[in-house]
Formats: sequence, C-alpha cells, structure tokens
Amino acid sequence: MNGSAAALAFVWPVRVYWEDTDAGGIVFYANYLKFFERARTEWLRSLGLEQRALRDSTGGIFVVSEAQIRYHLPARLDDELLVTAQPIEIGRASLTIEQAAWLKTESGNNLLCEARIRAGWVSASSLKPARIPPTVMKLLQ
Repeated sequence: MNGSAAALAFVWPVRVYWEDTDAGGIVFYANYLKFFERARTEWLRSLGLEQRALRDSTGGIFVVSEAQIRYHLPARLDDELLVTAQPIEIGRASLTIEQAAWLKTESGNNLLCEARIRAGWVSASSLKPARIPPTVMKLLQ
C-alpha cells in the first residue's frame, strides 16, 4: 500500500484458506468480493455501526448496488492479505467505497485486486431506497 492510502483506509487482515482457492490453487475470483464484504462490515463496526443493530434500530440496511472489480495478481493458499476499505463518496442514500486486497510480504505489499463498491441504504422490510439516517450519516463522515 502506498503511504497516503494506507493512512486513510481501514485495513482488515485476511488469511487465505483451502476453501478460498480453486482447482488451480489460487483464490477463486468471486472470493475477493467476500473479502471486501468482510472488510466493509468491520469498517462499519469500527465506527460503532453493527449491521444487525442498525437494522433493528433504524429499520434500514446497506445493500450493494454496483461493483467494479479489477484483478492484478493471484493470491494463493496461506497468503496473508490486507484488505482495505476507504469511503470516497457519501450521498444521502448511498456511499461509494474503494477497496483493495494486498499481498503482505516482508519487502512490501503487492496489489492483487481492487474494487469500487456502491452500497445503497434501503428499508429492510420493503427493500425500497431510503435516506441514510442522520445518526448513521454523522458516524460515516
């Protein structure tokens, strides 16, 4: 990770297990989306926004509405990854987060995969778009 991005982004460590790999011994491409989901969840938790409690207290949830992803290098069994989450745009009803998976090495970190994820706020019961509650917005900014 470059210095400025590392200082601003939330970082979540991930170890690659057998279940994460495909027949070729590399991380199955869709599993990066799982790694990114976990990092976003832990980023929210670090802000005091536990998703179940959010649903229960506000009646709303975040749902992914768009994902753009680019793969650079493969990760393999037992690799240690650093997965980042950095909000880049926070709107009234959605937020956009840049994410990356980095291979942690002794000589530095190598970019494996990067994504831009857009998540919208919806009513948990109807799944209709809604505004992010002010209490949540305050913690996001």
